[in-house]
Amino acid sequence: MRLSEEIEIDSPPIYDLGNRVRVLKVIRNDGTFPGKDKGFKLAQPGDIGFIVSIGTYLQRAYIYSVNFLESNRVVGCLGRELELAEDENRSPLIEQDS
Repeated sequence: MRLSEEIEIDSPPIYDLGNRVRVLKVIRNDGTFPGKDKGFKLAQPGDIGFIVSIGTYLQRAYIYSVNFLESNRVVGCLGRELELAEDENRSPLIEQDS
């Protein structure tokens, strides 16, 4: 995983808990996903999931734990690997205080 020179955690996360997101690229097991071989495809482009937690990686980037309901996997993704997949008629699963 190659990170940009930008320290992303100097700004707020771009996604919130409960956001519906779509994967933009193949996400493979880097060896941190238990029970699957390294290189196993965990998510495909277009897969839809929901942000269930937000953590950090190397004190530089946010890692978004995404629950992919179809595969029943929770996978860590970088923000650049995701895009919002919100439906204007759907309210967020978890309301955020402003």
